This record gives sequence, structure tokens and C-alpha cells, in this order.
Amino acid sequence: MDQTNRPQGLAVPSNRLNRLWHLGRATGDLAAGIGMRGLLEMAMNRGATTNRIRLSPEHTRRFTDRLAKMRGAVMKMGQLMSMDGSDVFTPEAAQIMATLRDRAAPMPLGQIHQVMTQELGPQWDKQFRRFDFTPVAAASIGQVHRAETRDGRHLALKVQFPGIRESIDSDIDNLAFLGRTFGVIPKGMDPVAMIDEARRQLHREADYGAEADSMEAYAALVGDDPDFLVPRVHRDLSTTRVLAMDFADGIPVDRLAERAYRHAERDRAATLLARLMMQELFEFGLVQTDPNFGNYLYNPQTGRIVLLDFGAVQPVAPSLTDHYRTMARAAIDGDRATLHRGAQALGYLAADAAPDQADALLGLMLMSGEPLRHQGPYDFGSSDLFERVFDRGRALFLADTFNQLPDPATLFLHRKFMGTFMLCRRLRAKVDLGGILAGYL
Repeated sequence: MDQTNRPQGLAVPSNRLNRLWHLGRATGDLAAGIGMRGLLEMAMNRGATTNRIRLSPEHTRRFTDRLAKMRGAVMKMGQLMSMDGSDVFTPEAAQIMATLRDRAAPMPLGQIHQVMTQELGPQWDKQFRRFDFTPVAAASIGQVHRAETRDGRHLALKVQFPGIRESIDSDIDNLAFLGRTFGVIPKGMDPVAMIDEARRQLHREADYGAEADSMEAYAALVGDDPDFLVPRVHRDLSTTRVLAMDFADGIPVDRLAERAYRHAERDRAATLLARLMMQELFEFGLVQTDPNFGNYLYNPQTGRIVLLDFGAVQPVAPSLTDHYRTMARAAIDGDRATLHRGAQALGYLAADAAPDQADALLGLMLMSGEPLRHQGPYDFGSSDLFERVFDRGRALFLADTFNQLPDPATLFLHRKFMGTFMLCRRLRAKVDLGGILAGYL
């Protein structure tokens, strides 16, 4: 068992009161960084003098460190905040927030041994020729260890943090409370259905047995596609809290944004993942909805993309797919009447919504569909679309225009769509989204 140069582990807080204390400290760090004026503006739903939250590097680091120590649903919230923080946080704060995508604090050796013993038995280590106690990755729900079995299989073992599954309900409730307190949830909006959907999805993500099932189902749909690889599951070493799979080499796909990689590689990787997103919705009827950039590894030698983390796989009903197809056509054609009917069908607009409210929302949706209407590759690197959508959406939010929550089934689908577009932006890629979509309309 390899323990050389292992970083100091940190126990996962699993007691509800302990997690509440950590969340309170994280909120305090955020509050201290924003300042009293910023907090009052958030609580009163008033616009600030700038669109960006100004956190000092010191306060940002404290905030992210606290979330990284907690892991679980709270850290996943931080990961979503960090997907493309450049539109919300100052560049300095956004860079630090981005570390949440792959920087959970590792478990101490005692907790790793405890989980492995509970899941694989007291002699679990006898099944391995080599087990690296230093994780190669640590995320919100578990951490990944490299291992080699006695029979020569090279594996990646995802080991769940203890107490994470049991903490989901309290974390979600605490986050909902903070959302209401700081004015994140618009007045008059009942978020119960959305919160329940988030709770259900996170419980599913914490069930590695269900993830193994989803991984194998997804692999069957991908088939022998030369551009993508889904690692094989090893059932004999997998449980509901340990998931064993083939080890696959690669770098997180957002690393392609670095100068060492060519624009052509960025464009190809972004195009492949955009194409996969369309396949998931319109062909597979099965969507991997977690947009964390670390879930895609790029192999520079083969040009293949390794697909990881299938805890958030969600089936899509054919009726929902049809609604999205209709709305995509309407967004491309500028057909406001059809878009209006689709927005009502998906719950974005109430049947009795005021005309000015409907016009504002439809305008935002048409603005968001700009890449779909563009002829040829859309240049995400030079586009200011995200700034325009963010500014307009923020203005409508502060004006209490959004008081209708959509169908909860769309919550994680939108997370995937937005994550894919953000990746295109992060890579400064040119992608022909309209051309890809045309084959499904």
C-alpha cells in the first residue's frame, strides 16, 4: 500500500450540527468578504453598483476552504458557482473559486480504511497488489484512488466520504434557508418542488450502485464511438459506496485552454461535447447532467475524451424532448408565439402571465439562442453573449419578473446545457451549434 508523500487528510464532518457550524462559518466568510452594504443589497433585492461580487483573495480562499472541508451538497453548490465565475466574481476571486471543481480535502487514512473495511471487508487490502492512498482526485461526494489488483487490473476506485449520504437532507435545507434569507429566491416563488428535485438527484448521486448501472447503460449507448470512452465497471469491487472502474489517462478538458494546446484541439473537443449533448437529449434519452469540467478527460495522444462520473444521469421523457425540439425551432426562427406556448408547457410562464412579463422572458430566451441562429461556427471566445444574458437576467430577477419555477425535471438538464456552453466559452472555441442541432430538428 503506497502512502508516500500523502497530503494531510481531513475528516469529513458528518454530524448535522457540525456541518451546520461549518456552513455558518462559510457564510460568515462570504459575508465578511462582501461587506455589510453588499449583504443589505442582496437581502433587499437591490442592484449593486457592479454586477460582480468583490471578494478579496483572502476571503475567497477562506470561503472555498470551508466548502472543500465540508464536501457534499454544500460543496456541489460551490462547484456550480465556480463553473464560470468570471461573470459573477472578480477575476481574482473567480480563479480561486475554480479550484472547487477538483480540490476537496482528502480523507485521513483512518476514514479511508473505515469505508473500505465496511464495504469490502476487513481483508480488503489483500485484493490489491498496489493501492495508492493519495487520491488522484477528490470531489464533493467522494475521492478517487488508483489501484492495481492481484490479477493485474489497473483501476480507479471512487470511495465515498463517510456521512455524505446522511448529510444531504440537512445541507439542502440549510442552503434553502440561506437562499431565502439573502434574497436569492425571488419573492412569491415557491421553491419546494425544485428543492425536492435537487434532494432526489443528490441522493441518487450518492448511490454508487445506481451510478454503476447508469455507467453501463450509457456505455452501451456510446458504443464503439472512436471519440469517446466510458471506463468499464468492475462489479466485484463495487458497492453502494465504492465504485471500481478501469483507470483512464487524460487531462481535465478545460486544460485545453492553456497556451500549450492548439485552437484546433479546443474547437474539436468543444464540438464533440456539444454533439454529445445533442445526442443525449435527442437520441439517447439519457443525459449525464453534471457539467463539472473535471468529468471530461482529454487524452492528447489519442484525441479521445474520457467520460466520467455518471451519478447524475437522468432519463428524459420523449414528451420533454419534443418540447425542447419545438422550442429550439422557435428560437432559431424567432417565432415568439411558439416559444411562448413552449415556455408555458415547461412551466416558465404561467397561463395568466402579464404581457410585459412574457415579453421580457421571451426576449431573454431569444437572446440566449443566438449561437443556434448563427450561420457556421459560433466564436465563443470573442462573444459577449454571456455578459448580455447575465446582465439582462439579473435585471429581470431584481425586478421580480421571475416568479414562476419551471418543471423540476428540467432543473438538471439546464445545468448540463449551461455547462456545455460555458465549456465552449472557457476554451474560446468555435462551434457550429446550429449545424449540429439541425440534424435533430
